[in-house]
Amino acid sequence: MGRMRNLGAAVLFATGAAVAEPVTIAALGDSLTQGYGLVPEAGLVPQLEAWLIAQGAEVRLLNAGVSGDTTAGGLARVGWTLTPEVDAMIVALGGNDLLRGIDPTVSRANLDGIMQAAQAAQVQVMLVGLTAPGNFGPDYKRDFEAMYPELATAYGALLVANFMAPLAAMTDRDGAMQRYMQADGIHPNAEGVGLIVQGLGPAVLELVARVEEAER
Repeated sequence: MGRMRNLGAAVLFATGAAVAEPVTIAALGDSLTQGYGLVPEAGLVPQLEAWLIAQGAEVRLLNAGVSGDTTAGGLARVGWTLTPEVDAMIVALGGNDLLRGIDPTVSRANLDGIMQAAQAAQVQVMLVGLTAPGNFGPDYKRDFEAMYPELATAYGALLVANFMAPLAAMTDRDGAMQRYMQADGIHPNAEGVGLIVQGLGPAVLELVARVEEAER
């Protein structure tokens, strides 16, 4: 994908100044990515893009989040997501697998397929995990949580271990739920998304840097 950006950057005006091309990042995910229950500008992708730009990054984010999507759904549409302009991809899937109690072996295979597709397209990836509750037992929790770091290592991808880490780290869990979550207790409100963006943001800046370094 970097070839597309290099072609754009190589276009010169009569003054000799190169046209800067932003790094295009697709965010492949579920309702947490899509922005469920929020006005569009308050969702994860717009807030994250604004945060990155405020840090000086030249970046454009594409919202490839679909509410209710599982890792299988993400695998089914990753080919549509990896269009020629995409330089990098954030993969944030697994929450609906958890809600449905899908075997982590199945979820892992789906994520592996997504990572293979990104590798074939020469797209840098940041994999975002989740912490599993204990209601499916300790083996399920162990296997689910392990698939993210293991796949990130296997493919040389960046890893954020827990999408919800900024909220999970709060000592007053009940207070955090009331202040930063929507009424369903699953999806963050706009303020909660802002905290999640602050947690994800530095890793996404590193993702941007990887794209830029690969194209030098």
